[in-house]
Amino acid sequence: MAVKLDMSKAYDHVEWSFLEAIVRRLRFAEGWISVIMCCVTSVNYSMLANGVPYCKIKSSRGLRQGDPLSPYLFLLVDEGLSSMLVRAEMGRQITGVPFSVGGIWLSHLFFANDSLIFCRANFTEWVNLMDILKL
Repeated sequence: MAVKLDMSKAYDHVEWSFLEAIVRRLRFAEGWISVIMCCVTSVNYSMLANGVPYCKIKSSRGLRQGDPLSPYLFLLVDEGLSSMLVRAEMGRQITGVPFSVGGIWLSHLFFANDSLIFCRANFTEWVNLMDILKL
């Protein structure tokens, strides 16, 4: 099976704990991790009622679209997804497709905000893939 994911809405669903875990796994310096997490977690939204600020809402996840830092942070999230897919393929939880005779097996392709994921069309691999995507 081939699953095409459109990642354009994924900015809103990035869990900050997942982003922090990835930068720690990539061995970013503590100072950089603090700066990144401060930038990401400082999001507040205000609601207007009749043109007057009514209340503030503190966000708990997501990357701000239009923020110059967000595309780079999202690349780190993509790297995390890629690593999980590679690990699942190595652990035989999903099976890619042969790209050439006796050569490379392909489990996923990323391009800009689109992703293609390949695995066998059976229930077990579908469940394993869904578990990865839920993470």
